[in-house]
Amino acid sequence: MSASAADRVVIARIGAAHGIKGEVRVKAFTATPADIAAYGPLEAPDGRLFEVSTLRPAAGTNPDLLVVRFKGVADRNQAETLNGIELSVPKERLPEAGDDEFYYADLIGLAAATVDGRALGTVVGVQNYGAGDLLEIAPPRGDTLLVPFSLAVVPEVDIAGGRVVVDPPVGLLDDESDQDPTP
Repeated sequence: MSASAADRVVIARIGAAHGIKGEVRVKAFTATPADIAAYGPLEAPDGRLFEVSTLRPAAGTNPDLLVVRFKGVADRNQAETLNGIELSVPKERLPEAGDDEFYYADLIGLAAATVDGRALGTVVGVQNYGAGDLLEIAPPRGDTLLVPFSLAVVPEVDIAGGRVVVDPPVGLLDDESDQDPTP
């Protein structure tokens, strides 16, 4: 019996096939990439379960990229059909987050407001384009806002209270762009 989507955490995404024997490239979202094998069967959004048979780091400079063989995937044709599938586990299988650590899934849906109490919107995603984590905040109207997820810019995260507090740097918000950045 699978946990509801809200009780699951995506820990990896399957990429392209690798070689001819059923291996695939997998992007791990865990602190230690090889840990994806330690959480038991991984579940796809359609309910299919995937069990890691073997894994190794992929060649290259991305430490989060693995080459994985899943049980029951025996050739390249089968492996190619898996590209893009996100794999999740029930949250209870994961260790508790440490101090000042958060699971991305816990941040989604939190209300975002500035330090002076002005509502910004709702956290709808956490992105990382290579320079660090960004909170994606959807305002009531308009384009989403990307906010650096650092202690300086997001000094308070209150999971239980359902909110994050943002101290936006000058120029991040439209109405602040005309302010003089000098003290």
